[in-house]
Amino acid sequence: MDSNIGKMREHALHIFKAGLQAVDPEEAIKRHTRLEKNLLFIGDRQFRLNDYDRILVVGAGKAVAPMARAVENLLGDRISDGVIIVKDEHGLPLKKIKVCEAGHPVPDKRGVKGTEEILSLVEKAGERDLIICLISGGGSALLIAPVQEISLADKQNATRLLLACGATIHEFNTVRKHLSRVKGGRLAQMAYPATVTTLILSDVVGDDLDVIASGPTVPDSSTFQDAEKILKGYGIWEQLASSVRNHIEKGSSGQIADTPKSDDTVFQQCSQVMVGTNLQALKAAGKAAEQLGYRLLILSSKVEGEAREVAKFYTAIAKEALASENPLKPPVCVLAGGETTVTLQGDGRGGRNQEFALAAALAIDGLDNIVMLSGGTDGTDGPTDAAGAIADGTTAARARENGLNPKDFLQRNDSYNFFQKLDDLVMTGPTRTNVMDIYLLLVGHSK
Repeated sequence: MDSNIGKMREHALHIFKAGLQAVDPEEAIKRHTRLEKNLLFIGDRQFRLNDYDRILVVGAGKAVAPMARAVENLLGDRISDGVIIVKDEHGLPLKKIKVCEAGHPVPDKRGVKGTEEILSLVEKAGERDLIICLISGGGSALLIAPVQEISLADKQNATRLLLACGATIHEFNTVRKHLSRVKGGRLAQMAYPATVTTLILSDVVGDDLDVIASGPTVPDSSTFQDAEKILKGYGIWEQLASSVRNHIEKGSSGQIADTPKSDDTVFQQCSQVMVGTNLQALKAAGKAAEQLGYRLLILSSKVEGEAREVAKFYTAIAKEALASENPLKPPVCVLAGGETTVTLQGDGRGGRNQEFALAAALAIDGLDNIVMLSGGTDGTDGPTDAAGAIADGTTAARARENGLNPKDFLQRNDSYNFFQKLDDLVMTGPTRTNVMDIYLLLVGHSK
C-alpha cells in the first residue's frame, strides 16, 4: 500500500475517534447539569430538591450507563431508586441504579423484564417525586412493553420485517410506538403527576424528540393510520402476525385510543434537554481534520437514503475535488452524518456503514489519494461487532488479488466478510455513545 494512503488512513481513524470523544455521554451530562446546595440545574431549568420526596432515575439506550453514572456522581444518596436498560456489554457498575442488559436490535425477554421494573417504579410515583429519565439511541428495542394482545414473538417478527425492508428510523419508530405500552409518550402518561425531566442523546436524523427511542416521555405526532400506511407501503402487512394487524386496524378505526398528543395534560410536568447530537461529533471531527492540515467541508448531519446510493453521491465529491479542486482544493476532509438504510437482497453479514464503505470502494476503484471511512458512533454496525469499515482507491484491487469479487459481496449484503478478509474493518468495541453515523472522506493532493 502506498505510504501516503497509509498515512491518510491513519488520519481518518484519528478524525473519527475525535468525533466519538466529543459525544462522550458522561461528559455530555456533566455539561448540562450541576448541583448548588439544594438546587439541581438541568439545562435551563432548576429543581428545588426540598420540593421532592424521592428522586428516581430510569432510562434505556446504548449510552445510558455512563449517563447514569454521571447522574449518580452528581446526586449520590439523594437518588432513591432507579432502573436502566442497556444493550449487552454496554453496562457499567452503578451504586444506586440497577442496570439491566438486554437484546438489540431485536428485543428479548430481558428487555421486557427491565421495562416492567421501570413501569413499576414510575406508576407508583406521586406529585412529590422527581423522575430523571435518560434516553439514547437503542432505547426503542430495549424499552419494550408490547400491548397486552401482542406477544413478544409477534413484536420480534415485526421488528425483523422492518429491519429488512429498508424503513427509515422515523417510519420504524412510528410503528413501534403503536404496538407499545411505554413508547410514544406512554411512559410520561404512567408517571403523571410526577415531575419528569429527560436527558437525551440523539441518534435520529433531525433530532426529533418523539422519534429518539420512540419518544417515551414526549407527545407523539404520529398516528395509528401512519403506522398502517408504512407497513402496507413496504409490502410487509400480510407477513405480520394477525395480532399486530388487528391492533393497528382497531387503532386506525378509533376503537383504541391513540398515543398522547401535545395537548395532553400529562406533559405539563415534563421537560427535555438534548445533551448530545451528531452535529457535535462532526464539528469535533472537523477540528481534528483541520489540525492535520485538511481543508474542511461539513455537508450535513441529516443524511438518509439507501447506503450504497448515498455512497456513490458522496464519492462523486471526491472525484470532483481531484479533477477540478471543487468544492475545495485538496487536501480536503468532507464530513457528513446521519443514518442510511439497507434493503436486504442477500444472506450476507454486514451493516449500513460497511455496505456504505463497500459501495464507496467500488466507486473510487483505481483512484489515488482518496480514503473513505464510514462508522457508527455506537461501535456496533448492524448485527456485527464492527463500527464500520475503511476503504481507499486500492481496496477493490486488493480484494480481487485475493480472489474476492467486490460486486458479488455487495450484491449479497456481505460487507462484513469482505472487509474482514482485507483487515479493513473499523473495530472500536462498545463506545457507550450513540449519535448515528459519521461518513468521512479524505482527498489528498493529486499526483
